[in-house]
Amino acid sequence: MTEERLKAIPLKSLQAFEAVGRCGGVTAAALELKVSPGAISQQIRKIESFLGVSLLERSGRTVELTAWGRLYHQEISKGFEQFALAQQLLEKARNETALVLSALSSVVNKWIGRRIFDWQALHPDVQVRIIGRDREPRIGFDDVDFRVSYGSDVLQHEHYTELFRDWVVPACSPALMRDRAHVARELFEQPLLHVEWERHFTPYPSWAEFAAKANVPFDASTSGLSFTLSSSAIDAAVNKRGVVLAQMSMISDELEAQTLVIPVDMRIALRESYFLAWDRAALQKPHGREFRDWLIAISRQQAAASAPKPIV
Repeated sequence: MTEERLKAIPLKSLQAFEAVGRCGGVTAAALELKVSPGAISQQIRKIESFLGVSLLERSGRTVELTAWGRLYHQEISKGFEQFALAQQLLEKARNETALVLSALSSVVNKWIGRRIFDWQALHPDVQVRIIGRDREPRIGFDDVDFRVSYGSDVLQHEHYTELFRDWVVPACSPALMRDRAHVARELFEQPLLHVEWERHFTPYPSWAEFAAKANVPFDASTSGLSFTLSSSAIDAAVNKRGVVLAQMSMISDELEAQTLVIPVDMRIALRESYFLAWDRAALQKPHGREFRDWLIAISRQQAAASAPKPIV
């Protein structure tokens, strides 16, 4: 086959054939490429005409790759994998001057997403991207420079340091419990909001633990709403839906705005700490090392703010 003939095969036709082989059928390929099945079939007939071989074996409404089709698909797939890799490299190059921070969703929503404005005020020319997701990224492979992790999840990263151990405290809307001295047992007269993290995390402090600490009887069958995200439970408490054991790091703004109050200041520590992991190459970016040091510094401040106040 001449070089001129190879060059004549349209890229759109190759894309259609690659999608058919990968997706397992014409209809699935058409859905992915957002065209009609007829358009896919037309593009593949063009390739068959150029090559002089049948790539698909049609039987009613189903199609399978022929032996020639499997061989051809195996080779052209390598080219499309290179296209995807080139796009990833370009995206990484576009963001190489930006600092990319990944963190757990609630940490983004209620802690670092609020504190990042302090960093921005000090460094208005530095671009920072914040990604909220609970699945740990692959630092060094994914487009992530820094990651705020919880507990043993950080062990899958190479470079990391402890940030702070957070504490939880009862919190609710002032509309539920007016500003006055309260005792712990009065909390259980209100609707209880529960936080139940995903199973791979160590358990979140429970109302049963709080009752034991306060020496208050507790019925484990007591109903109440449960949330997998700490931030969602806090939002429910702000909306007067009940009392939540809230992380201190996540309610500072609500306490200042008085949309939440602490009726009984009795705190329980989380079972594990938050950690910061990073890609070593991120420290070579402009302001990368400074950003890491800033995250560690504000975490030290948060550790002091979250812990119970010493009894004088």
